[in-house]
This record gives sequence, C-alpha cells and structure tokens, in this order.
Amino acid sequence: MRDILKLFLAVTIFSAVSGGLLSLVRSSTRARIEYQQLKFVKGPTLKEIMKGCQNDPITDRFKIKVGKKEETIFVGIFNGQPRAIALEAFGKGFHGPIGVLVGIDVKTNKIIGIGVTTHSETPGVGARVKTDPTFRAQFKGLPITQTFKVKADGGQIDAITGATISSRGVCNAVNNAIALYKKLRPEILKRLKNFKSKTLRS
Repeated sequence: MRDILKLFLAVTIFSAVSGGLLSLVRSSTRARIEYQQLKFVKGPTLKEIMKGCQNDPITDRFKIKVGKKEETIFVGIFNGQPRAIALEAFGKGFHGPIGVLVGIDVKTNKIIGIGVTTHSETPGVGARVKTDPTFRAQFKGLPITQTFKVKADGGQIDAITGATISSRGVCNAVNNAIALYKKLRPEILKRLKNFKSKTLRS
C-alpha cells in the first residue's frame, strides 16, 4: 500500500513538473512563433504600406481586445513620432475572404496605403488585387470619411478588369478596417501617446 502511494505521488509530481515545463516553453516560444508568422505573411505588405518609417512595425505592435477577439495594431514611426497605424480586416471575394492591411495616418485620418495579405482568388485575374500596384495606389491619400466602392457600384475605385467581385471584396475590407479603426481610435491614440518603440530602443 505504501509503495502504491509513493508511486502515485511520484507520478503526480512528475506530471505537475512536466506540465509546468511545457507551459513555460509554450509561453516563451509563442511570441517568437507569432513574430515569424507575421514577418512572412504580413511583413512584405506591411513594409510596403509603412515605407519610409524608422522602425519595424512588426515588432512595434500592440493588441486591443474587441469582444472575444484581439485586434493587432501595427505602429509606424515617422520623424520620431508614432504617426501611423495599420490593421487588418476582411471582405468577401470571389472564392473566399480577402484579408487587407490598411495603413492610416492618425494625424490626418487619411490612408497611407493598403495591401492584400491573404486571398484565394483566381490566379491572373482576381489575384491581381494583391499584385497590381495601380489598383492599390488608388486608396492612398484618401480620407477615411468616405465609403470605398468600385465604380460599377457608384464609387471611386477602378476595379481590376474582369475581377469586379475581387475588387469589391478589397473595398469592403478597407471599409471594415476603417470602421474598426474608428471604433478603436480613442484607445489607439491613448496607447500611441505613451508608445515606446522596441525597435529604436534596441
């Protein structure tokens, strides 16, 4: 009986120690794994949107809880100030959701750039919403006070030829990102006021 009790205690202690170690390893590697995913999936798009910034927006990011979700806010520093943010939203494309990062100048409330992060659109047609710089450039410099639509819907954006649905999906994603930004703006500005760049400190 005593031997069984010792064995039970040993197994319990071993399980507790193993669980603790696994939890420690998971928490210590989570941030690194997340950074690598961001770097290769969103990084190229983010770098293009934040062109000319003095920091690494992937490193300089924070999260804001919205309901049960956490929204990631990327920060761009220009002239020594946290002047721009980027956040991601989704719109419905021809074959599924289109993820779009939208960069916004928090001083002027104008778009500094957009870029598609994920999609499953048709190669050579709808997929051009990601690769065609002329299409993306139409959003740059426009105020976030307007609703973005393709010209076929009475809006201001020229759709990719043969890919109106994909182009519409990008417009909807941009509108969703702007709506999210407006909702989170007070908290974003509060965070930026005391923001310390991890990039510039290192």
